[in-house]
Amino acid sequence: MTENNVFEEVTAEVEAENKMGVAPVGKLLFSMAWPAILSMTILALYNVVDSVFVSMVSSKALTAVSIVAPMQMLMVSLGVGSGVGVNSLISRRLGAKRFEEANKAASHSLKIAAFNFLIFLFVGIFVTKPFMAMYTDDPQIYAYGVAYMRIVTIGSVFTMNSMVLEKVLQATGNMVGPMAVSLTGAIFNLILDPIFIFGLFGMPRLEAAGAALATVVGQAAGFCVAFYLVKFKDHEVEIKLKTELDVQTLKDIYAVGLPAIIMQAIGSIMLFGYNAILAASAAAVAVLGVYFKLQSFVFMPVFGINQGAMPILGYNFGARNKKRLMQTYKYGLCAATVIMAIGCLIFHLFPEMLLNMFSADEEMLEVGIPALRIISLCFIPAAFGILTSALFQATGHGVMSLIGSCLRQLVGILPIAYIIYHTAGITASWASFPLAEIIGLIYSACMLSFLYKKEIKTL
Repeated sequence: MTENNVFEEVTAEVEAENKMGVAPVGKLLFSMAWPAILSMTILALYNVVDSVFVSMVSSKALTAVSIVAPMQMLMVSLGVGSGVGVNSLISRRLGAKRFEEANKAASHSLKIAAFNFLIFLFVGIFVTKPFMAMYTDDPQIYAYGVAYMRIVTIGSVFTMNSMVLEKVLQATGNMVGPMAVSLTGAIFNLILDPIFIFGLFGMPRLEAAGAALATVVGQAAGFCVAFYLVKFKDHEVEIKLKTELDVQTLKDIYAVGLPAIIMQAIGSIMLFGYNAILAASAAAVAVLGVYFKLQSFVFMPVFGINQGAMPILGYNFGARNKKRLMQTYKYGLCAATVIMAIGCLIFHLFPEMLLNMFSADEEMLEVGIPALRIISLCFIPAAFGILTSALFQATGHGVMSLIGSCLRQLVGILPIAYIIYHTAGITASWASFPLAEIIGLIYSACMLSFLYKKEIKTL
């Protein structure tokens, strides 16, 4: 064999390798992360625009949507958490060259999505009215909330399927596809929001219900794109619609997915609880809802980095490549910290401008300006927690992520907020966010050290 033939053979072998195992880490992470960052930022944009349009209807409509927000977060938690389990298993199996098992994991994604939808179909039909009655006795807020919540829960079939299919695409290194899914949903939602809410072009004026309907139609459009990409484009994994349930595959998916679901659902539980603490002040409830819309512009790009990093981390852990694994983690952490620092600065300098996007009255401004400045102190330590959580999940240690989220958002935020609220008032209670994040940072650092010494160091 000639030297040229040897070179060509080696080159062909390298090109056949998955890019997550051979491409330069910095460029690879950027190429994987930027579509996810754009996708998540678009998602944040249309969530904010949704609330901006609703706030133009009335402050009561905004309060109603804020009350329903934790339920929407719970829906996302179930969908994304399940997808994280699928993503982690597929990427690890691809890294270990176990392709049939990767296909089997991808094929279970739609079955999992169908189960998730059935849960929220039940919620939409039977839970909506008692849920709203728990938080308000104002008939207008109640009516807005019931209409909005029923539509988004009963129509969740599209978003449940889209979320898991996006994770299947991401696990194979395809980050542009999920961006196209999000972009499609956002465009439809942004166009339809004012039409449905205010009754333009001959449509009836639906107000809060119109915002919900625009969201569902956008999700349906996004699902169509996701299904087309997964089913009719070439990928390293194949989804078979007719496949038998495999118990071991489900166990492997939920070993990471269940902690991820619980971990993300904790945010919803925290918001349920915080709304209950603030229930005496409609303005404070509205401010908390607005904060979660605004902070998504900061957190969503970091979650995009997280999504870009996770398949690279999982692949190289499966391939036992410690150098690439840790390089990916470090690059991701640096980028996340910079984004969070910029976000913190914006929240400190322009809180009034941010609140006025939502037609804030004097009471909302009085409560909201100090709230945004105090809560945003949690951004920088949160960067470490988010990227370290991705490393835990990618290496199959979802429980570590779960415990960290519990410490921050249940053991941390709610008890601290409750105590401070009843001793020092609403303004001081916002300090529960940065205080809880510091607790989470300490835990994540300890677990990272433990994981590195036990498993990563010996790769």
